[in-house]
Amino acid sequence: MFCNYLKKMENYMRLTRSSLAIAAAVALMAGVAAERAAAEDAIIVQSTTSTKNSGLYDHILPMAKAATGVTVNVVAVGTGQAIKNARNCDGDVLLVHAKSAEKTFVEEGFGVKRFDLMYNDFVIVGPPDDPAHVTGSSSAVKALSMISASSKALFASRGDDSGTHKKERWLWKLAGVDPSAASGQWYRETGSGMGATLNAGLGMGAYVMTDRATWIAFKNKGGYQIVVEGDNAMLNQYGVILVSPEKCPEVKAVPGQKFINWLISAEGQAAIGGYRLEGKQLFFPNAQ
Repeated sequence: MFCNYLKKMENYMRLTRSSLAIAAAVALMAGVAAERAAAEDAIIVQSTTSTKNSGLYDHILPMAKAATGVTVNVVAVGTGQAIKNARNCDGDVLLVHAKSAEKTFVEEGFGVKRFDLMYNDFVIVGPPDDPAHVTGSSSAVKALSMISASSKALFASRGDDSGTHKKERWLWKLAGVDPSAASGQWYRETGSGMGATLNAGLGMGAYVMTDRATWIAFKNKGGYQIVVEGDNAMLNQYGVILVSPEKCPEVKAVPGQKFINWLISAEGQAAIGGYRLEGKQLFFPNAQ
């Protein structure tokens, strides 16, 4: 009788162990499936330092995740490097601010379609003593001419082929000045992002051109203030593009386009427009 009891117990334990093993296998498979699904919905956005440094992504990405299920990983570099990375298939979405370069990117088949997303503007900030006497100017070209002509003024440039640097070089060209001829003299190229260039500029008492959003978010102003603003030539337009799956077969086109669709939707545009620092709106949505 006792032997029968033992056999029953052995059979019960065997069945229990089998059930537990099956349950564990099912749970493991479910976990793997969940991880795989999460990985499939995770994208890389090649973007600018200005959008990241401003805190915009910290504000909008949780909303985008909740609405779309897409996890966005941002690589923040200068626009030129971001475009280069996207050309090398190192990303799924491109979000930068150099419209002519973005159009070329699409025309050459690396991007599917470019969408206007948002804008703000560039400003020139300067030291309290304003050695070039440009404070209050609404003409960036005139101010740059005065800075280059001053014997006491310095100008710190990102010098990194970013969207800010591209705009700056365009403005110098309009001013009829080739600042590269004075590289290392009154014209100092940092080869760095916007925040680092602002820090370097402040350290040497130089004028700096920056996007307004980064300047508002910048904590180390040290007496510096905006000296030139309000010029239509200083408009700073951002665009967003899905990297072409034809050029880059590994591109996650579905979640990438889902993220873009959210950004240009009424909900995404409201999220962008709703981001403020110190009570100031940093970006103005203008998707068509």
